[in-house]
Amino acid sequence: MKVPLLDLKKQYQLIRQDILRITEDIYDSQYFILGPHVETLEKQVAQYCHAAYTTGVSSGTDALIIALMASGITAGDIVITTPYTFFATAGSISRVGARPCFVDINPETYNISPDGILSAIARLSPAERTRLKAIVPVHLYGQCADMFPILDIAREYRLMVIEDAAQAIGSEYKGRRAGEMGDFGCFSFFPSKNLGAFGDGGMVTTQSKSAHDTLVMLRNHGSHPKYYHRLIGGNFRLDALQAAIVSVKMTYLDQWTQMRQEHAATYRSLFSLYGLEERVVLPVERENRHTFNQYIIRVADKRDELRAFLQESEIGNEVYYPVPLHLQECFSFLGYQQGDFPEAERAAHQTLAIPVYPELTEEQQEYVVDRIRFFMQK
Repeated sequence: MKVPLLDLKKQYQLIRQDILRITEDIYDSQYFILGPHVETLEKQVAQYCHAAYTTGVSSGTDALIIALMASGITAGDIVITTPYTFFATAGSISRVGARPCFVDINPETYNISPDGILSAIARLSPAERTRLKAIVPVHLYGQCADMFPILDIAREYRLMVIEDAAQAIGSEYKGRRAGEMGDFGCFSFFPSKNLGAFGDGGMVTTQSKSAHDTLVMLRNHGSHPKYYHRLIGGNFRLDALQAAIVSVKMTYLDQWTQMRQEHAATYRSLFSLYGLEERVVLPVERENRHTFNQYIIRVADKRDELRAFLQESEIGNEVYYPVPLHLQECFSFLGYQQGDFPEAERAAHQTLAIPVYPELTEEQQEYVVDRIRFFMQK
C-alpha cells in the first residue's frame, strides 16, 4: 500500500471546479498583482485570525522579512529565536542585518522555552542588551508556543514579538489565535501547508493601523502614493492568482483541520492498541487547537533506520529538521557549538513526520502503524 506524506491531488479534486472558475475570472480580467482578490483574502484571514489588519505578501519568508523591517530591526540588532525551525526564521533575521540569538526548545512541544529566553537575556552584556530588539517565537508543527510568558518578557524588556505562524494558521493558545498575540504574525501559503496556494504566498497580521500602513508601503518598494517613496521597501506583493486560490481553500480550512485532529486521535489509539507507547513518543497537545501541520513521532534510537524502512514500505515520511540552525555552516560566525542547545539537537536526531493530511484513510493509518510495529519488533 502506498501512503504519501501529503496528497494534494486528492485535495484538488474536491475543490477543482471552484478553482477553475475563480482562476478563469482572473485570466479574463488580466489583473494579476494585488487587487480585489488579495483584498478579499486579507479580510478572510483577518477575521479568521482575530487580527485587525492583514497584508498579503509574496511568501512566508517575505512575511518575516517585512515584519522585521516594519519593526525597525536593522544591522547590528539582536533578535531571539529558536534553532529548531525552518531556515527562513533565522535567515530572515540575518537578511535584515540583525543577529540571531538562539534559545533551546521545550522537549515536549518543540517550541522555544520562555525560561531559556530569560537565561539568554541574562547572558547578554549591557551593550548587547541595548541592541536586543525582538523575539521571534515559532509555532512549530501547528502548536502555539508558550506565548503569555513570552509576551511578559517582551513587555519587561521592551521587545517586539513577531510570531512565526507559518505552520499554524488556526492554532490557538488559551483561546487566542496564532498571529493575534504578537506585534506581528507571519503566515505561509506554501503548497504543503494546511492552507496552501499553488505557489508561494504569505500574510502578515497586526493589530496596529500604523504598522499595517508601514507594511503596505514596504511590500511595494516603500511607495505612497505611487512613485513617491518614503521608505526603502521591496517587491513583496501577493499575486491575485495565489490569493484567489487560497481564498477558495479558506472555506474548507476548519473542516480539514478537524480531519487532521481526528487522524491524530486515531494514531494515538492505534499506537496504544499495538503497545508502542513506550517506544514511540507521540505529539503532546498542550492547547485545545493543535492543527497538526505535521504529525511528529519521536524514537530514542534507530530513527534513520525506521525512516528507511518506511520508505521501503512506500510510506511517506520526512525529518523536520535534521540540522538545528546553530549548527548550520552559514551561521558558524555566531560561534555556537555542538551541545549548546541539547534539546534541539536531540529532537533533530529523534523526530520523524508521518502522514496526517485530511484525505488520509483509516486503513492507511493502520498500515503506517503496523509497519512501525513490525520494525520495532525486529
